[in-house]
Amino acid sequence: MVPFVIGGMIVWLVIGLVLLGFRDSLVEQGREAWLTICLTGFLVGLPGLALMIVHDRNRRLRRAATDSAER
Repeated sequence: MVPFVIGGMIVWLVIGLVLLGFRDSLVEQGREAWLTICLTGFLVGLPGLALMIVHDRNRRLRRAATDSAER
């Protein structure tokens, strides 16, 4: 699951960096919130990343316990 979260965070980051180049145009059109949306998407990914790291670790531990119990 971790690669999916990282991938999503990278997408938000890249889109935000691209939009940063068009910042003046976005402000003129009243769409400066788009940059905030990209930043928020990236920042929301951080707790998601932490959650998926814990989830993957727990899944590995459960599988290891199951494998050792079967032996």
